[in-house]
Amino acid sequence: MRGKAIPKRVIEKDAVYGSLDVSKFINYIMIDGKKDIARKIVYGAIDELNNKTKSKGLDGFNKALDNIKPKVEVRSRRVGGSNFQVPTPVNPYRQFTLASRWLIEAARKARKNTNFDIALAQELISAFNKEGVAFKKREEVHRMAEANKAFAQFA
Repeated sequence: MRGKAIPKRVIEKDAVYGSLDVSKFINYIMIDGKKDIARKIVYGAIDELNNKTKSKGLDGFNKALDNIKPKVEVRSRRVGGSNFQVPTPVNPYRQFTLASRWLIEAARKARKNTNFDIALAQELISAFNKEGVAFKKREEVHRMAEANKAFAQFA
């Protein structure tokens, strides 16, 4: 590694739920520094999720993200002239980042003729119910890791 490691920025908890995860999720959604719009989108999606699933506060949001978080992923490793896809465990910070990225990506693709907060709420609801595009992405990553389990010795 070249140079110094970049220190992590301290992110403040969000005002409504007092959660660091919601604050990070708002930052991922934000485009061109328009944080107020991102807040309205996320809070609207969480409210819609709570209405549909009868969950309270952050419980539904956290459960939906936990259903999407990958536990293992494959990483390329070169051994003796061959590239192997080696399954490795995913650290919790990366789990949250990947889950958020997949969720937002799925909502943006589904957004063709709906508002983004509605598309995000629908994707959160489907993740809560262990279905949808983001959940399929997680299953695909786990399937890849399972298929390459024989190369775990190269980790």
